[in-house]
Amino acid sequence: MRRDVRGGVAAGPPGPPTPKRPLTVLLSDRSPRERPTWGDRVSPRRRLLALVAFAVIVVATPREWLWAFAMYGAIVVALLAAVRVPPATIARRMLIEVPFVVFAVLLPFIATGPRVRVWEVSLSVEGLWGAWGLLVKATLAVLASIVLISTTEPRRIVLALEQLRLPRQLTVIAAFMVRYLDLIVAESARMGIARTSRGFLARSPGSWRVLAVGIGALFARSHGRGERIHLAMLARGYDASTGP
Repeated sequence: MRRDVRGGVAAGPPGPPTPKRPLTVLLSDRSPRERPTWGDRVSPRRRLLALVAFAVIVVATPREWLWAFAMYGAIVVALLAAVRVPPATIARRMLIEVPFVVFAVLLPFIATGPRVRVWEVSLSVEGLWGAWGLLVKATLAVLASIVLISTTEPRRIVLALEQLRLPRQLTVIAAFMVRYLDLIVAESARMGIARTSRGFLARSPGSWRVLAVGIGALFARSHGRGERIHLAMLARGYDASTGP
């Protein structure tokens, strides 16, 4: 039995199996940017490929080629200025590089080989070169990534990954992450407001316990939501091999 467009019931064999739907179904409720940028003339897939190619070239460049890194830096800075990314946004997004900075600072002290004294401190020459190469390459890659995410919506990046024939399961996971990340962030903000309304202020290490409990509760709620969503998808015939 199936219902026709006029609301009646017509008898007949069942229709063909539902074909695999693109990830646009998962990401269709995310509104596009209100103001297009110059980068809209370039497809997200080409932007992503350009970022990967730039990162490979930067990593493959010998650390002694200072002129090459100066040229790369000028290109990235020009792109950041063209897309008008605020300096505060750049600084906030650069925080992801902190682990690399810490490791680079330690390299001159722990590396072996010839050493040089700088301000009465013995530093490894090889460690200094290694710290320079790590910092400049990581910084350029992060800045180039900032250019991409500042000109391309997350949903369009996920769709570009699907067009590049990445494994279906990886792109579906990324699509769900993009779709539900806003919910998790909003729930975290509500938990912060609840703590503040009860007079909580994170001013001392003693407050770490409260923050840890809040993080654990947020993880438990997110995990429970994910389980419920997965069960609902299975009830509607979801197949991991074909996507949603």
